[in-house]
This record gives sequence, C-alpha cells and structure tokens, in this order.
Amino acid sequence: MTEQEIKALVSLLDDDDKEVSRLVEREIRQQGGKIIPFLENEWESAGFSPDVQRKIEELIHELQYVLTLERLTNWYNGGAVDLLEGLWIVATYQYPDLSLEKIRADFEQFYYETWLEFKIDMHPIDQIRALNHVFFSKLKFGSNTKNFHSAGNSMINVVLETKKGNPISLCCIYMIIAQRLNMPVYGVNLPNLFVLTYKQDSIQFYINVFNKGLVFMRSDIDHYIAQLNLKSNETFYQPCSNLDILKRVLRNLTLAFEKTGDTDKVNEIEKMALILNEPLPE
Repeated sequence: MTEQEIKALVSLLDDDDKEVSRLVEREIRQQGGKIIPFLENEWESAGFSPDVQRKIEELIHELQYVLTLERLTNWYNGGAVDLLEGLWIVATYQYPDLSLEKIRADFEQFYYETWLEFKIDMHPIDQIRALNHVFFSKLKFGSNTKNFHSAGNSMINVVLETKKGNPISLCCIYMIIAQRLNMPVYGVNLPNLFVLTYKQDSIQFYINVFNKGLVFMRSDIDHYIAQLNLKSNETFYQPCSNLDILKRVLRNLTLAFEKTGDTDKVNEIEKMALILNEPLPE
C-alpha cells in the first residue's frame, strides 16, 4: 500500500458512515506493523481532528501489541533461552521503540566493569562480594521501596535508567551479569519474594539482591517459609527457569495495573501471560 493510499484510508477514519469507518480500521489492521510509521506521520498531520488522532493512537497501539504478542510467542516457542530478550519483549509493551541492541550494550558495559574486579579463582562468597561491590556501589543499583508496585519495576529499560527496581528485576540484572562471568547463579521463586542461588556441585547458598546482595542459607528459607505458615516445597530452594521468571514478571505487571485501575492493560498483560502457559509444539 502506497503512502497516498494510506493517507486516503486515514482520511476516512472520521467518516459519518460508521460502517465505512469500521472497514477502514479493519483494512489498516490487516496491513500489520509495517504501516505503523505511516500512521505516526498521519497522527501529526491530524492535529485539528482529535477524534482522528485518538483512532490513530488506538490503531497504533493495537498493531504494536500484536507485534509484542508475536515476539513473545516466538521467544516461547524458541525455548525461552534468552532471559534478556524476554525482559525486552515485556518492556516493548509500553516502549515499542525500545532497542534490544542498546540494552545488550548496557549489559556488556556492566559485565566489563565487574570483570575488572573479578577473579575466576576467587572463593564463591568472594565472587559475590565483588559483584555486590560493583552492582551496588559502582553501578548504584538499589531497591525501589517508595514505588514498589510501580509498573516501571517490571520494565527492564526503566530499571536500567533509574537504577531502582523490585526483587525480580534487580535479581534478573544481577543474574545476567553473573552468568556472563560464568558464575552458576540462578533465580529462585519464593512466595512473595524472588532471590538468587549460587549452586555448583556441593556448594549452594542464596543471595537477596533486594537487600544489597545479602548472602543466606537454606535454613533461612526454612525459617521464612515457617513464618508464612506454608508447607515446604523443593521449588523454594532450587533454580527456576527463564520461563518461570517471565511469568512472574508478568504477574507483577498485572498487579501494578490492577492497583491503578487500568483494566485494559490488565487484560492485555493477562493475554501475554496465557502465551507462556500454552503447551509447546511437538
């Protein structure tokens, strides 16, 4: 479809005949993501028609949302291997122009700054101390206790920019850096809290990134579970998958939008979560 044809379509969005308007919207949707830049240009030139601008905004969001669902489906069907890519896909829900390459470059810089203070022959606890120093003292990451339920805590780009996050977002960044350094550090799904575990051979301990990288042991999890009056479950002690992590990120995002009363966004995030619960293809 040419730019002139797109202009002609957009000009019919506020047609008095509602059937014409519906047909135009359907035709625009059928064009897919490739039409988004043209719609953005038309939005700017439609400044004297707020109704047309609103319809264009809604169509752009619909098309961008479809792209996000497609990316998430491909990530899931591909084995949910790259956690950073999964986090980027979630963030594109609100930041559709977000660059994965830029985020990867940021992490490469984090890795380099940690590598300068890291020695592979360090004792595991000393490795964590070195990573803690870089993560909290040099890079200045910290807990977002003031806006704990903010949707921004689930957006990787926002956390990278503000250096503030919730337990799972901080753990994800910390873990990605640690794994880049070949450290056996993985996520652990605890009730109401997300932590990390260092697990290799007979060595296993835990890291609370939300509490400045505090190291703790299995007995501390026992105590925590007992305080919650929950039955012990081995999943509280062992590494979880990237898929589990992204599911929890989406649950947090759903909760954030529920608290602000944004039911449309709650429904859209829940639809994203459903993709991650689909059975994998044979």
